[in-house]
Amino acid sequence: MKARVHVMLKNGVLDPQGEAVRHALGQLGFDGVEGVRQGKVIELDLNETDAAKAEQTVTAMCEKLLANTVIESYSVEVV
Repeated sequence: MKARVHVMLKNGVLDPQGEAVRHALGQLGFDGVEGVRQGKVIELDLNETDAAKAEQTVTAMCEKLLANTVIESYSVEVV
């Protein structure tokens, strides 16, 4: 079973990488981009057949390691 985790900085947290991408897009002539927020996607291959249990395990992983819950939000997708 696979799980996909989407991690994004919470609203209000400064995103220097997103700002760098926004600036670079402007330099490349892509006008009209008013904001960019950058995040990450983590894909996990799990030895689990129960989707609910997999989601619970991955949520625990997020809380302990995969996301900094002080400044980041996350969502878990079991696929």
